[in-house]
Amino acid sequence: MKKAGILNRHLAGALAELGHGHRVLVCDAGMPIPAGPRVVDLAFRAGVPSFLEVLDGLLDELVVEGATAAHEVRDANPAATALLEARFPDLELVSHEKLKSLSADAKLIVRTGEARPYANVLLRCGVFF
Repeated sequence: MKKAGILNRHLAGALAELGHGHRVLVCDAGMPIPAGPRVVDLAFRAGVPSFLEVLDGLLDELVVEGATAAHEVRDANPAATALLEARFPDLELVSHEKLKSLSADAKLIVRTGEARPYANVLLRCGVFF
């Protein structure tokens, strides 16, 4: 049994399959999930687990070379804006509609229980060497 890191077997297995350039959408409970990408749904109750908890857990295990979020987050969710900008100095902002379109090409979608709007980010995987 693992003693640290991501313990959810479905999420840990999905992360192990990612490669350079693959995209991972970390999203709130309200984000529409497109058909196609693998989905690991962690949502339990409104707010549980939070976007912050899941994002930080993923960042502990993934090499990320880029991130994209919806520019609507700036007005609608200052807390999510602050955490995204702190973790991704080169954060790319697009419209929410564009983010939804881009998420259709994600390799993996991780749905959180986050109940605040626009708490979504599309991560682009890098390599550790």
